[in-house]
Amino acid sequence: MERGSNYRLLQLREILFNETDEQHDMGIDELINKLRTLSGDTTFDKRTIKRDLETLDDMDFEIVKNQGRYGKIKYSHQTRLFETYQLRLIIDAILSARFITTNEKEKLIKKIKNLTSHHVAKTLPEPVVFSQSANIDYERVKLNIDSVHRGISEGKVLIYQYGKFNVKKEFEYHRDGDFYYVEPYALIWQNDFYYLIGVFQETNEIRHYRLDRIRNIEVSNEMFKKRDFNLQEYVNQSFHMFAGEEMRIKIRFHNSLVNVVLDRFGQEADIREVDDEHFVLSTKAKLSEGLVNWILTWGDRAKVLSPEHLVSRLRTQIEQMNTLYTE
Repeated sequence: MERGSNYRLLQLREILFNETDEQHDMGIDELINKLRTLSGDTTFDKRTIKRDLETLDDMDFEIVKNQGRYGKIKYSHQTRLFETYQLRLIIDAILSARFITTNEKEKLIKKIKNLTSHHVAKTLPEPVVFSQSANIDYERVKLNIDSVHRGISEGKVLIYQYGKFNVKKEFEYHRDGDFYYVEPYALIWQNDFYYLIGVFQETNEIRHYRLDRIRNIEVSNEMFKKRDFNLQEYVNQSFHMFAGEEMRIKIRFHNSLVNVVLDRFGQEADIREVDDEHFVLSTKAKLSEGLVNWILTWGDRAKVLSPEHLVSRLRTQIEQMNTLYTE
């Protein structure tokens, strides 16, 4: 096939990909007019274009033929790598990510819209309308994502400093700026932030670290062997409530909180009705400030039944709060 035919075939493929889908198709005359607009050539023959369409179809670029008005055949390409709803899910996830800047969202969404027809792309949301960026140091986060991903894929230990901001908005390093040596297991996105989950070598504990608080990260040459690790269990039992001593707890909730509990502990959560207005949750959790604060969030609609030391801790916390507001 001569160079001119190759070029025409590629143009025809691009037209079909960009201009047609399940709701939009084009006849031979429309396709020829589009080709003329793109190339300036006026010598296209209908039989040649039909052969090109057959060639594209033979090359697994599926061409769908439908009969239009007056018996005219219309052509379209309907197969896409992503369904429309899947593109919407991806875009909505990008728009809701607080650490991604508006400028980066625009670039990402523009690329994603190139995965479908122009008609469908116009129906997808724009970042200008739904921007939720918090303007976190995105450049640092991008570099940290690359390093963590590489460490996980190559099985190499990560070395970095870690810290957080103080009330003066100054970044303070933990452990007096000493470097952390961490065996990376997973990179997850939770609560609008990216987290690294891995083994902190100094204590041999599984921990998680926010990527926007990681500084001066390096992928070392030290290899590590990943031990058995249940990521889902770690996230369910520890991530949302922070780290702490694991224990079995029972909490009585008002029925209005059943969806809150299921959202937090999953559909498999052990809950049972105790009367017309309440149910009891029995589960494993880790004792921490995060857990205590989460329970207190629900006021008189949540009451810890056991263990007794958690009940005592909540009593103390409530007494301290009461003192604070009665002084």
